[in-house]
Amino acid sequence: MTEFIYSPPDTPLDLIHEDHEILVLNKPAGLLSVPGKGAHLADCLITRLQAAFPEALLVHRLDMDTSGIIVFARTPSAQRHLGLQFEKRMMKKTYLARVWGQVAGKEGVIDLPLIVDWPNRPLQKVCHETGRAAVTEWKVLRHDGDSTRMRLIPHTGRSHQLRVHMRELGHPILGDPFYATGPARDFPRLMLHAETLRLRHPDGGRGMTFRAANPF
Repeated sequence: MTEFIYSPPDTPLDLIHEDHEILVLNKPAGLLSVPGKGAHLADCLITRLQAAFPEALLVHRLDMDTSGIIVFARTPSAQRHLGLQFEKRMMKKTYLARVWGQVAGKEGVIDLPLIVDWPNRPLQKVCHETGRAAVTEWKVLRHDGDSTRMRLIPHTGRSHQLRVHMRELGHPILGDPFYATGPARDFPRLMLHAETLRLRHPDGGRGMTFRAANPF
């Protein structure tokens, strides 16, 4: 396996929405959401965001390789409010993905419990004995030659959930450095994008949906 070298994109913040309680951004692929261990992994989205908005607080994360919608809080009360929405599965998220091969059928649900693969962490694996519930709804958008474009809707928020579930379906996400092999892996980035996020605003509870255009 090729040695990993962290080389985050040098792009300006893509701020989609800003108000007195929340900040919504479109995260580029290749940038950590939060700092990793060591100075070489210090550059990340929240650090860049706090340079402009020092009060910004973490609510959730996207994998380094995933692009798309991510929300931050501007007050501790907003952070608690949004955190509870995630905990109670009130947040609604959709993802776009390009996966290897031609997926049969138009839609379906993957219900496979996941647990960290300790000897190979941060990888995750399916485990029916000790895994935590993980459910993903999928819909085929179209077939593109040797790949399929899909919309993925996670009903739970496990680490690497969409990536493992698509591999288990037999159609790994293109460019996935962890779960794809052979030609499916030979892409410039992970073809996974957080397209939409629906939440209730911490101030008043109004439903709001944010969207980031698909980069691939």
